[in-house]
Amino acid sequence: MNYRFRHSGICLLFLLTLLFSCSDQKNESAREEAFDFYQSALFKEVQLAGIFQDSKTFVDCIADEPLEVLATKYNELALQDTFDLSDFVHQHFKLPESEAVGYQSDTAKSMESHIQELWPILTRQADAGQANSSLIPLPNEYVVPGGRFREVYYWDSYFTMEGLVRSEQYDLAKAMVDNFSFLIDSIGFIPNGNRDYYLGRSQPPFYALMVDLIADDTPELWGHYLPYLIKEYDFWMSGSNELSHANKATKRVVMLDDSTILNRYWDNYATPRPESYKEDYELVNENHLDSARAYRHLRAGAESGWDYSSRWLADGQHLSTIHTTDIIPVDLNALLYHLEITIAKAYDQIGKVDEAKTFQKKAAARKMAINKYLWREQAGFYMDFDYIIGKSTKVESMAAAYPLFFQLASETQAQLVADKLLSDFLKPGGFVTTLNNTGQQWDAPNGWAPLQWIAVKGLFNYEFEEAAINAAEKWLARNRQVYKTTGKMMEKYNVVDTTLQAGGGEYPLQDGFGWTNGVVLALEETVAQQAVLEGE
Repeated sequence: MNYRFRHSGICLLFLLTLLFSCSDQKNESAREEAFDFYQSALFKEVQLAGIFQDSKTFVDCIADEPLEVLATKYNELALQDTFDLSDFVHQHFKLPESEAVGYQSDTAKSMESHIQELWPILTRQADAGQANSSLIPLPNEYVVPGGRFREVYYWDSYFTMEGLVRSEQYDLAKAMVDNFSFLIDSIGFIPNGNRDYYLGRSQPPFYALMVDLIADDTPELWGHYLPYLIKEYDFWMSGSNELSHANKATKRVVMLDDSTILNRYWDNYATPRPESYKEDYELVNENHLDSARAYRHLRAGAESGWDYSSRWLADGQHLSTIHTTDIIPVDLNALLYHLEITIAKAYDQIGKVDEAKTFQKKAAARKMAINKYLWREQAGFYMDFDYIIGKSTKVESMAAAYPLFFQLASETQAQLVADKLLSDFLKPGGFVTTLNNTGQQWDAPNGWAPLQWIAVKGLFNYEFEEAAINAAEKWLARNRQVYKTTGKMMEKYNVVDTTLQAGGGEYPLQDGFGWTNGVVLALEETVAQQAVLEGE
């Protein structure tokens, strides 16, 4: 077993070059090689022993020798009666550093000033590459979310960038788009984050929206980013030509009864997530689950960004019933509709009319399919579709705001969705993620910054201005309240009981926090602009 590629910044640079220059089959082989260490006895024993409170700590450590060497040493030393696993790990692995060493917030300053001070704290310079590290080196500077999230994250970055452009940090925003373009070019897709343990999956495809942010005022950029947009699209649609009514699903694509093709979340691997190895392993073994199926569903749930939510649970309550890959999600397909529209726009910008029309037709077909399969007339709401049983999952969630954000809904549909969002989902601190209280972090009582932005912009798109402003102000007030109390911007918030912090999930509440900071600045500007319009 060869461990050299995993945990080696220099080797990862070679791996990226290799991936760029080889066929898809060779790419997959190279990626498999990168995951060998995560199947080793050393890795399994460290994670299951709970040496670190957070399973992600170990995969972010930097080894003092090639992991192949350390794995061999472990296999030899572990046989000795005097062997101590914790001592071995702390001797050979350097712990990851805290994100904000020496930084102390000052609540006498405004929340907005605090956010501006945080940008340099959360910014990382271009990676030089480090031996025996899981980090995938990026060629440009980037912003990390904060806390345990020490690397760039795909969908987080769009919302962070909304704040960067409001802070006039255009070069940094563009550098982040260029980093993601680099990943698309060298790996073939944008992974969950720039760590080698994320190479099996992506995250919600927000790349086109990132391009929107930097190209709207610079039209020539559409042509520049078009090859990357197409390659991103090809990744999500990979396997489409293999589908039939006898083979209804492969990778991230699903063929429905009318031959329509829509998308699902997926992961290339059916093993425990390295960064959550203990949690995945114990869930599967304690509940006697089919391991390959369960691990795939867990990984696909992580690709969704909603890890985890009742959206993915067959009984709506217990993680042991997770079945993510059976589900065609509202948000994913709305995002891919936008990607198709964006590719059409980019082709049009460079004068390729026929190619633009092709993607306009793809987008129109997807829009029709979304409104056929993901609109639930009886509920007056968009919901995910379980293609295995051919029915809606019946879980109401904030994913229903995505068709309003991308203007996929009719005026009647938008009114019905808005009514439910405002009557059922809007709480004292903002929009709650789902109406189900399961203990999972992407359920009640938690609210998340990205979903506030999607919902508020969606309401504005259909001229529900008063409701949009009210919702934005509730969220902003919640952010200010927690900042004044703690001096921190949080990853998520309890929006139902504003006397309590958010909870749930696999790790403690994180602060920093990239997408919360970005959405605060974007919402404040949006509300201010609306006030100006109303005053004219």
